Amino acid sequence: MLSLSKKGYFLKRDEGFLRLKENNNFDVIIIGGGATGSALAFDSASRGYKTLLLEAYDFAKGTSSRSTKLLHGGVRYLAQANFSLVREALRERNRFFNNAPHLCKQQNFIIPNEGITEALYYYLGLKLYDMLAGKFNFKKTSFLNKIELNAKLLGLDRTKFNYGISYTDGRFDDARMALSLIQSAYEYKALVLNYSLVTNLLKDEQGYIKGLIFEDLIHQQEFEVYSKCVINATGVFASNILKMDKSSNDLVLSQGVHIVLDKEFFPNEYALMIPKTEDGRVLFIIPWYDKLLLGTTDTEVKKLSYEPKAFEEEIDFILNEAYKMLVKKPQRSDIKSVFVGLRPLIKSSAKESKKLSRSHKIELHSSRLIDISGGKYTTIRAMAEQCIQKAIKWGLLESKVCKTKNLKLIFYDEKMQFDERLSVYGTQATKIKELEKTKLAKKIHPEYPYTYAQVFHALEEEMAQNVEDILARRIRLLFIDAKACIECAKEVNDFVAQYFKWDKQRTDRALAEFLSLARKYQI
Repeated sequence: MLSLSKKGYFLKRDEGFLRLKENNNFDVIIIGGGATGSALAFDSASRGYKTLLLEAYDFAKGTSSRSTKLLHGGVRYLAQANFSLVREALRERNRFFNNAPHLCKQQNFIIPNEGITEALYYYLGLKLYDMLAGKFNFKKTSFLNKIELNAKLLGLDRTKFNYGISYTDGRFDDARMALSLIQSAYEYKALVLNYSLVTNLLKDEQGYIKGLIFEDLIHQQEFEVYSKCVINATGVFASNILKMDKSSNDLVLSQGVHIVLDKEFFPNEYALMIPKTEDGRVLFIIPWYDKLLLGTTDTEVKKLSYEPKAFEEEIDFILNEAYKMLVKKPQRSDIKSVFVGLRPLIKSSAKESKKLSRSHKIELHSSRLIDISGGKYTTIRAMAEQCIQKAIKWGLLESKVCKTKNLKLIFYDEKMQFDERLSVYGTQATKIKELEKTKLAKKIHPEYPYTYAQVFHALEEEMAQNVEDILARRIRLLFIDAKACIECAKEVNDFVAQYFKWDKQRTDRALAEFLSLARKYQI
């Protein structure tokens, strides 16, 4: 089994630009630092290609930090008879657990049912799910009678349900997974740069891609970089790059809303899967960082935004569904945070976005720009492998073997065990524990376990550039409790300002920008 080294390590942005100035020619340039781009960088670099990844803002700022936090085959795709997608996703779920177990956790789910007929329907469906998983299955699906259901679930309205179906899937921290892929790619000498906005594509006399121009948004400098293999992995923002190429794609944009509640509403280690809702979409109630994550919706949207806004009817829909299920009825005032992600879906004959396939598409445009779109988080490793293989087939890269099927992500060590706060750091958690022997042990907020050691680590080793990068994605406080995040924002921002030696004007501007952003996560 291949694995990465455990040597001392720093992900430094300024050092990346020094490397770039020494040599600006690459085998592969990847545009987009979300889940797909991160997986591509890891695949490409681990094969031995000289790789550059450019992210316009922060790694995983978009859709890839706003998922339902599930590594799963997709139970609802069984109803669509999309067995090949389910089978592939279950196989890839297993690879995540093998290669990054410190970032993944098995999650037990229960589907509550009123009548025996619907209970048997879901039981048989989940048995098919077990069968499709084959040797990669976690636990066998089981049937629960009313006594067993009530014994396992606290907070569920017991007057409504007589049976339950128990099955097991995967749960993870999406932003931390993307960052781990970025770090792993860097360990294989990939150059990875956030806040690097692509502004133009470079083409030769025949109209073929030969590189691109990007701007370092931190220092307002422009750079030219060169490669015959340029991959557009910008997800919902793919059209921004395709316009530069004078080409287009056939994406449909769908919005998914999640709300976060205190765990008292459903104080269980089990998660709830609600298969039948008013709009026909599956809804989840999932324990996450000692809170409850409820979602998601599926609403087609036309407008692109890095910070999409939840529609009032979407919030009401989630609350109403939870209201039907739970003894303690959640109100709008109980919401700790609300966040929204946009999905890039491949257009088809289906009229509603919730019925569109979560399969992916890889295209070679006439300029030889590669575009990868669609897909789901669970299948990003396979998507990346297929994309690089196609680049080889199309003559843009020399043939090299994919290694990521059995390649551990960086900082994993099976002997090291940490709590949920620190497990996402893997072996780097020991550095944070050492820092917490100093004044950096101070909590950033009295109600949460996160410390200034984690803030310092994010700045020093995880390429965080501002308070948003830290509180939204390195530490997930903005997604967990927006009010608490706002309360500690000034002190954390002051810490960041001192680290980067900002003047007062820049410090005040950074705080104002973050507070404006954080308020969008409140109701």
